[in-house]
Amino acid sequence: MMIKLWFLMLLLFISFFGKAQQGEVKSKVPDSLTEVKSSTTNISEVVIRSAPRKMKLNDGNLVLSVAGNKDFKTSTHLLDVLRKTPGVTVDQEDGIFVGGRITPAVLIDGKPIVMSSQELQAYLRSLSPEMVESIEVNTNPSSKYDAEFKGIIDIKLKKNIRLGWKASYNGNVYINKFNYRENTLNISYNTGKVTYNVQAGYNEGISTYRYHALQRLANTNIMRTQTYQEDFGKAYNLQAGADFRLNDKNRLGFNLRGNFRNNDRTRNGSLFTTDKSETQLVLNTASENPTDYTQDNYGMTTDYSFQNKGFKLSFLGNYLSVKNKQNDDFINRDQGTSKVLSYWKSDLFNKINVYTAQIDASQKINDIDIEAGVKYSDSDTNNNIRYDTLSVGNQFVFDPTRSNIFSYKEKIWAGYIAYRQKIGNVQINAGLRFENTNSISNAVTADSVVSRSYLKWLPSLSVSYTLNTSSELSLSFSRRITRPAFSQLNPFRFYFSPLNYWIGNPYLLPSFTSQIKASYRYKNWITSFTVGKEHDVMTRYPLYNPETNVLEYLGTNLPYRNFAILEISFPVRITKWWNITSQIAGYYNYEFRPYLDEVFALNIYNYEVRLNQVFSLPKGFIVNVFGSYESKTGNSLYIIKPRYTIDVSVQKSWLDNKLNTKIGFNNLLDSYEQKLEFRHKQIMDNRLTHWWDSSRLIFSLSYTLGNSKYQVKETQKTEEENRTR
Repeated sequence: MMIKLWFLMLLLFISFFGKAQQGEVKSKVPDSLTEVKSSTTNISEVVIRSAPRKMKLNDGNLVLSVAGNKDFKTSTHLLDVLRKTPGVTVDQEDGIFVGGRITPAVLIDGKPIVMSSQELQAYLRSLSPEMVESIEVNTNPSSKYDAEFKGIIDIKLKKNIRLGWKASYNGNVYINKFNYRENTLNISYNTGKVTYNVQAGYNEGISTYRYHALQRLANTNIMRTQTYQEDFGKAYNLQAGADFRLNDKNRLGFNLRGNFRNNDRTRNGSLFTTDKSETQLVLNTASENPTDYTQDNYGMTTDYSFQNKGFKLSFLGNYLSVKNKQNDDFINRDQGTSKVLSYWKSDLFNKINVYTAQIDASQKINDIDIEAGVKYSDSDTNNNIRYDTLSVGNQFVFDPTRSNIFSYKEKIWAGYIAYRQKIGNVQINAGLRFENTNSISNAVTADSVVSRSYLKWLPSLSVSYTLNTSSELSLSFSRRITRPAFSQLNPFRFYFSPLNYWIGNPYLLPSFTSQIKASYRYKNWITSFTVGKEHDVMTRYPLYNPETNVLEYLGTNLPYRNFAILEISFPVRITKWWNITSQIAGYYNYEFRPYLDEVFALNIYNYEVRLNQVFSLPKGFIVNVFGSYESKTGNSLYIIKPRYTIDVSVQKSWLDNKLNTKIGFNNLLDSYEQKLEFRHKQIMDNRLTHWWDSSRLIFSLSYTLGNSKYQVKETQKTEEENRTR
């Protein structure tokens, strides 16, 4: 606790330090309003809107305006905005995906900020739509980005370019059986030479989850598992930063942040087992799994940029420290007699340290841009989990079969060179990247050490052609790498129930993906088509032991998969007060999957349809109806059943747009659970259902205040700042 207090004091000190940098304003730049008139085309009384105001392409990537966009007026935070963004999917646990199954890197103003997944989700939930200028979705990154970035979402924040201070408060309340509350306060102060920023947040509430499973091999017992979980969580965060405009050529920035959370989770389940005829009871047990979980995150970011005429030099450094602690009790009882059948405890400690540093330089020579950069990253992860089992003498003894000590160290040296030139209406981008990876995974308990060292060259090429102001075409190619995450490597058990868990594989190989993407825009109608092949695909597979009734999910590499993605998005104006943005996506996936001495290879087709309807009503009320449908999908082993969701929300601004109020209901029909079924019944009958409490009533309020009066001139183009990692 003392360390946390010192850390919070340090953040506050930085946020208010440097008042000597304040200077007088020598000139006043008056506000100016520019009217932009858009053309329209009438087709049978349906109006199709012109492109530049909402959507555009940047090197084949979708760029979408957010602040002031009526499509997002009723959104409570940026994660809600991303759910409605073409090409982006946000699941029930706030996981973000592009291209169907790719987890993208998230950049802020072109810069990667190293965060844990929980911290990133909390940060995105703290951003209201009014705080974000635009979002760029890049599903085929070039060689200038980290090779593991198979997708990128670049979030450009609105800048406080007016002198003085500005503050905003955002509060959200989610209500169903329980409730969850989010509170965020943002303060910025601009002196002209220095901009200070402070953000503080506190979230608290209860979330619930349900899990159901059926499993059996042919001619064996039938097992049914049911689990119900309540998670009471508290999270608070504080970050502070300063951006120094040293002069017209030099800029220096610092940011410190802390994110702290505590979760008290209760998970209760049952395991009901009968013989194959379902007439004879074999086993009927109840399980209790109380958990106490804490996580402490500390992060620091430093960036520097120098710009003089056509030359630019930039540096970006990141540090992240994550500490996880978790204590579990696993108690299994006979349902009829309440007799304790088994009881074990676990004590987990996990620590992660990540350091990254990157230098980039670019030079403009006439109409040619040459850019090069080098990056070093160092990550060190240590995991120690101890299990103790209740013995016959009612004493807890060390359980070596479940306990685990595992560490993973990874060092990466990377560099790239990129070429960019515009010839008439044609834009050419070419790049080549190398990444040298050295990693060591050490499963101390199993006495297994896996060391890997490999150098890979990763090219990219894109060509864009502007036909006219209304249409453009782009074609791009890239080769990317996906390294296994720590959780995929760590050979410890993550329990769904006492007889159902998944376990990591320290021998997993990285996968490599080559893909080609074509994009076309006509006004606000955007179409993209991606085709590619991935080698050494990382996945999990089920393994059922009929003697112990244990179902394990193990990690492995598949030889390859082929995939293709077609995405179309277009807005239609029905009337002046009714607008619809439609998104249609089709997916193809072919996996070559060896499993239990057989090979399964299926062509899987699926599609998604999303409609975002906005109604602009009298007196400034905006109503939003968002609907999403996902068809049947899956892979060579599992079918994922269709599902859909409908959200309804209303927004109204007050007090000259300083006060925003929103009310909505997400997942109105509670229809977004995920159901999976094993395809090959001759091997195993396995059916799973995951349900999250995403059906809930939402109240949201945001208020902005400040005394900024004068606009200060930007000395550098922030959109050209370093966008690499």
